Amino acid sequence: MARNIDGTEISRVMRAEMAQQVADLQAQGVTPGLSVVLVGNNPASQAYVSSKTRACEALGMKGQTLHLPEAVSTEDLFAAIDRLNADASVHGILVQLPLPAHLPYKAVLEHIHPDKDVDGFHPRNAGLAFVGDPRAFVPCTPAGIMEMLRREDISTRGKHVVIVGRSLIVSKPLASLLMAPGPDATVTITHRHTPDLASFTRQADILIVAVGKQNLITADMVKPGVVVIDVGQNRVADTDSPRGYRMVGDVDFDAVSQVAAAITPVPGGVGPMTITMLLANTIQSARQSLQARAGKTP
Repeated sequence: MARNIDGTEISRVMRAEMAQQVADLQAQGVTPGLSVVLVGNNPASQAYVSSKTRACEALGMKGQTLHLPEAVSTEDLFAAIDRLNADASVHGILVQLPLPAHLPYKAVLEHIHPDKDVDGFHPRNAGLAFVGDPRAFVPCTPAGIMEMLRREDISTRGKHVVIVGRSLIVSKPLASLLMAPGPDATVTITHRHTPDLASFTRQADILIVAVGKQNLITADMVKPGVVVIDVGQNRVADTDSPRGYRMVGDVDFDAVSQVAAAITPVPGGVGPMTITMLLANTIQSARQSLQARAGKTP
């Protein structure tokens, strides 16, 4: 039976460490500040934004939400982002996705100043992360996965990591991080057009799945002793739940747990790490702004 990789507990430990980092920055006159831009009234987005703000406040950081109407124009949204870009007390800015269809989300994300792009989606940050520049803000989910592997003492050096999925948010930046000097993994990226997917997943020493399809990975698709990181978030009807649904991943957890050495649950695995790394990136931005103010290179 696989051991659970408990993202909730790892996050708890990390946030205790980060609270001290925030206190250290405050002693130097800087309180890390995160601003979230929320457009419209999507209930899931509202709940997610509220959790980010509460997480900031719990660490002694400043968390604020800028709530704009569903019909906001691109020009007005850009103007709101410009104000946050110019505000020295704001170290991190993120625009909550998805945006309404009339807004050009790529242009919106690129309008955030790269030095405050704590989601790591700006092309400059993507490029810096690709070449291993420490100034880069790495997208939060890949950064969280790397931190989980490190804190769980799961070696990646010389291991074959198979990633199912090819998104710009998770899979591609994660592949770059894993192949870099230090992690030294050999990485294969697969996707929905890969023929005979199981022939690749069975080769994996570490299998990372980020597709959004329930039970995509079954027990016969993995080799004994594999480490499985399930990034999937799928809503399944459940009349026993007060919400009427429950969340499951992309992996058949019960069956694959009988074969794997370690596995992340859903919920409670990768999810908590994503918000934790968002906080970490905001603290990094505050630290870099302090260094820049002192005339030092971050």
